[in-house]
Amino acid sequence: MVPAIILAAGQSTRMGRLKPNLPLHGASGTETFLTRLVRMFMEAGVDDIVVVVGHEKDAVVAKFSESHLRVRFVENPDYASGQLTSLLAGLRVVDRPSVVATLCTPVDVPFTSSATTRTVLERYRETHAPIVRPTNAGRHGHPLLIDRTVFDPLRRADLMAGARPVVRKYARAAGDVEVDDVGAFLDIDTPEDYVEAIRIFDGGDRVGRGHAD
Repeated sequence: MVPAIILAAGQSTRMGRLKPNLPLHGASGTETFLTRLVRMFMEAGVDDIVVVVGHEKDAVVAKFSESHLRVRFVENPDYASGQLTSLLAGLRVVDRPSVVATLCTPVDVPFTSSATTRTVLERYRETHAPIVRPTNAGRHGHPLLIDRTVFDPLRRADLMAGARPVVRKYARAAGDVEVDDVGAFLDIDTPEDYVEAIRIFDGGDRVGRGHAD
């Protein structure tokens, strides 16, 4: 079993608005960064989705409840200590004997396609690489798949350094899967990033159309 963890606890300081609640112009007119990612994971066949909240958690949960989608929320009271604390909070919820790995993505990469996520899962099933991640022209994107053998190294990691040194240590060429999906590498941090992302994706019309090689 491979659940998914969405990291949505941050303070969105550079954006100035709650990233999980930022609107996308999907067909329903109510799509947000968070609902978009949840639907994407569902389309990719992921049954267990955990959302880690922290900053203004009540506002995030309340907005998401309008979608009537089903996820599990977990609060990270230590969110101000860095993103790794949110990943660890998610791991505490998803880690059980039947879980072989977990998918993980920050909420500010909302345009990843379900095709990319399926490709990441397929590469894991083929190779059982400890880290599987989308790549393109030397870039690494999301979602990141983390094998359960890496859970404990993450728990022992330096919170200030974050997860990146652990991911780099366990990453293998077999786990890097080349994809043609702009959304998997589109990290939206600022209002300017947000405007540009909406422009690129035509108000959400292209959401989910990315494909993997």
